[in-house]
Amino acid sequence: MSSFTKITPIKAFSDNYIWAIRHPNTKTVALVDPGDAAVCIDFLEKNHCSLNAILITHHHPDHTGGISELRAYCRQQQWPLTVYGPANENIPHCDVKLSEKDMVNLVELSISFQVIDLPGHTAGHIAYFANEGVIPLLFCGDTLFSGGCGRLFEGSAEQMLNSLTKLSNLPESTQVYCTHEYTQANLKFALTVEPKNVALKDYSNKVNELRTKELSTIPTSIKVEKQINPFLRSHEQAVQISAAQFDSNSQTTTLGTFTTIRRWKDQF
Repeated sequence: MSSFTKITPIKAFSDNYIWAIRHPNTKTVALVDPGDAAVCIDFLEKNHCSLNAILITHHHPDHTGGISELRAYCRQQQWPLTVYGPANENIPHCDVKLSEKDMVNLVELSISFQVIDLPGHTAGHIAYFANEGVIPLLFCGDTLFSGGCGRLFEGSAEQMLNSLTKLSNLPESTQVYCTHEYTQANLKFALTVEPKNVALKDYSNKVNELRTKELSTIPTSIKVEKQINPFLRSHEQAVQISAAQFDSNSQTTTLGTFTTIRRWKDQF
């Protein structure tokens, strides 16, 4: 993360986070997955900021629903706006269509993102990864959550596992900005899968303290998720044993275990 970059959550709906990426010198903002225009406009006006970029990870309405109204608002303010989104999905008003290894250079924010293809939750889901500053940043939509992963609405278990493996291979210091506050519920499931995981139990206690105070549990980090997230740990024997106990037909391979625990979580 650049020393100039400030990332702020804008709460939307019941549990969404719209991420505002700011450069304090220019007061310029990029928004990630703005499903609700009203809360974004309120944020811009209260902080005296201008919007010049929208980054979309996938097509679901709670991530794209604010684009049209934000475009109209920017026209009223005479702000140039560029909407970036996945090439393989139908994103409204998308100006720049992105695929794996494409770069997004937000000059006014002094930050550049590499695009990562992450099929699984949706067919064309992408993430935005910045690794130029002190702390790497990842905006991963609904692919990786703290303690969990997205449901398989359009992709296969194999695709999602491959996508999560890409993310787990990023630098461990990477700060992970997903778009839902699902952590507490995810950890209840994770503890069912790995009840003896000490790191998981410690993390769950910290998360419970944060949520008692109504504080966000995001960002998390790749390092933490590799220690506590069962969907990044389907190669671990303890997770494979739990999967086999849930379903005696579960294959004790990484993919077989991942497939079983994703189905288990859907029923949890």
